[in-house]
Amino acid sequence: MRRAGGDAITVGAAFRHAVARLRQAHLHYGHGTHDARDEAAFLILHVLDLPPQSLAPHRRTRLSAPQAQRLQQLLTQRIRSRVPAAYLLHEAWLGEHRFYVDRRVIVPRSFIAELLRERLEPWVHRPVRRILDLCTGSGCLAILAAHAFSDARVDASDDSRAALAVAERNVTLHGMQRRVRLVHSDLFAALMRRRYDLILCNPPYVTAGRMRRLPTEYRHEPRRALAGGMDGLDIVRRILSDAPRHLTAQGVLVCEIGHNRPALERSYPQTPFLWPETSAGPDHVFLLERAEFPLRPAAPVPGTRARRRPAPRSGHPRARPANR
Repeated sequence: MRRAGGDAITVGAAFRHAVARLRQAHLHYGHGTHDARDEAAFLILHVLDLPPQSLAPHRRTRLSAPQAQRLQQLLTQRIRSRVPAAYLLHEAWLGEHRFYVDRRVIVPRSFIAELLRERLEPWVHRPVRRILDLCTGSGCLAILAAHAFSDARVDASDDSRAALAVAERNVTLHGMQRRVRLVHSDLFAALMRRRYDLILCNPPYVTAGRMRRLPTEYRHEPRRALAGGMDGLDIVRRILSDAPRHLTAQGVLVCEIGHNRPALERSYPQTPFLWPETSAGPDHVFLLERAEFPLRPAAPVPGTRARRRPAPRSGHPRARPANR
């Protein structure tokens, strides 16, 4: 990627070239980037060994020959394989925090991360000493929670040992070995009688219909980390059933459910879920205080036979999360 005459290309020119190639390829995004411009900037900043930020201050910087070659290789690989850029680079960012990722976990992209920047205020206002991150996957939310609540100890659970290996790498990367404990567990199963002031969860919540229509990029992620059953709420229902036994008296559950707010509110019509505003609107994450349990599911429609719920499998789809 050099101009005629052998001149090194500027970042601005490389950005325009990358955007054009990505747009022409008709890719799908959503793994930390939203469109071709985001993706091009992500790749170029990685090549320059810079954190995600505006490219504007660097637009006149010239790429070295190895940098230009690396960018071309990444663009070609991204276009031909349809693998998310985060997997190609083995890195994902939530705000200013970098995480290692590979195909053992989904690419971090949780709206809960946005809420943690403000320490979940005003909903969580009491001291937080113990936190649980269910379906931890890469460990990103557990680590962000430890950053947000500096006096808290965090348990991060997942039923995938492969995912926990990635989480362990990230815990070490962030120097959180003394504050974040990794637990191999199918949701709450291995947590005994532990109680928490705050439970976070970004569980599998993609509906069966959406799973059948997933773009190629999303099919590179662990299926069990995405699939949430017919209405996307299979794992969420299990969490709601067991959470009160693991929340302190003033504890709060924070759970991400994608586009499934209508289905959740139909299933629990008398439950006063709180829906904080995120960058995607007020429909993707709910909060529920311990005082609101036990929940009362919707009564079956008269004249219909209740559908028997299958026994839970030994491993649920992504006891991660997440982003997820």
